[in-house]
Amino acid sequence: MANGYFTKGLPSTLEAPVFVDKWRLRALIAGVVFAAIAVIMAFLGELQNGLGWLHLLRGWLDGFVACFGFCFGAMALLFVQYLSGGKWGLIVRRPLEAMTRTWPLIVLMFLPVGFFGATQGRLYIWAKYADWRTALQKGLINHDQAHAIQWKQPMLNAGNFWWVSLVCMGIFALYVTTLNKWSLKRDADPEPNVAYWRTKFENLSGFGVVLFAALLFILVIYWVMSIDPTWYSTIYGFQYLVGEPFMVLPLAILTLIGLKKAEPIKSTFRTIEQHDLGKLCFALVMLNIYFAFGAFLIIWSGNSPEEIPWYLDRIRGGWGVIATLDVILHWLIPFSLLLSRDLKRIGRKLAIACCVMIFAGFWDLFWLIEPSFRDAARNLQLTWGILEYAAMPAAMFCFWLVYYFQQLKRRPLIATNDPHLAEILEHDYAHA
Repeated sequence: MANGYFTKGLPSTLEAPVFVDKWRLRALIAGVVFAAIAVIMAFLGELQNGLGWLHLLRGWLDGFVACFGFCFGAMALLFVQYLSGGKWGLIVRRPLEAMTRTWPLIVLMFLPVGFFGATQGRLYIWAKYADWRTALQKGLINHDQAHAIQWKQPMLNAGNFWWVSLVCMGIFALYVTTLNKWSLKRDADPEPNVAYWRTKFENLSGFGVVLFAALLFILVIYWVMSIDPTWYSTIYGFQYLVGEPFMVLPLAILTLIGLKKAEPIKSTFRTIEQHDLGKLCFALVMLNIYFAFGAFLIIWSGNSPEEIPWYLDRIRGGWGVIATLDVILHWLIPFSLLLSRDLKRIGRKLAIACCVMIFAGFWDLFWLIEPSFRDAARNLQLTWGILEYAAMPAAMFCFWLVYYFQQLKRRPLIATNDPHLAEILEHDYAHA
């Protein structure tokens, strides 16, 4: 008995079901197909306008930022769960931990960005035109760009780009390793020691969530904002801080809905937890709207010539269509769907909303990143090369999923030494 209600026992097996291997195989096949398409588009793009391989590299940057968000955004959600408590975190913990353990792949994905983007200057004009005086004299950059490169050069240089990126990811990897190690130790603890483990995780997560936010802002400046060194924003990092969980939580929910076909998730992922996670998705949609509109409102009200061009680059020259679809996909559709109480309780319908949110996250990254390049600002180019922004990130995401599904099978799907375990073992009607 638990709280006066009949309580089910734990399922006989806590391991991931065998069909997760089929998920891995499908993700691998999809990744190979999308990668082949991206390479073909690169060749066609080179023949069309000579930008095919450059668009491939930009698509790689898109995919890297997205996969980084899935990995370390999951770490941020773990921090939030350990600080807030609640039984929703128990059922979603193992998928989130599996996402965080993909960090070695994220480091590998970063290497082309660092080498081609910063060292060779293929993505960042501050790296390509470090000799800004010569570039200005030859007309390769304008006065605003030369001024920005000159005064930001102590920060924006290839050396700093490398060591800041690797040190920050190293710190995140240390946190990830500690969280996963302690999680297993708590499961193996023969005594409940609830207060002890709660305090340990809270102490780690309290400072960790603040440090993650600060370092994420720095990484976003280097990886994305510095594509256009003339522009800056104090709220820009918040869009990524919220945008990462906006994609991570829907993926965790999709994983649980898929795993619900078999034990142990079949017996433990109740409708009430599904409903709670759906409400948390709705909260993330609202928070995302708040920060995105806040960034727009600050720039609009400030009416500063240094800031306004950033939005003009993203709404003129055909980009208004992309921006409008971003609003519809990112906010209007998920907001309208997740308002429904019944939808959040029906797995198939909630899965649709989650898929829309993940797709919208990739769409938003495309809108945030591509117009930062001078040849694309206020000039949406419907070329072969632009299709690589769909193919390359899709390929990288699929390969990341292969690693994620592999990690998902390495640990039991339910943490067995958690104070909320009895609650998720109650029958659905217990709190209906």
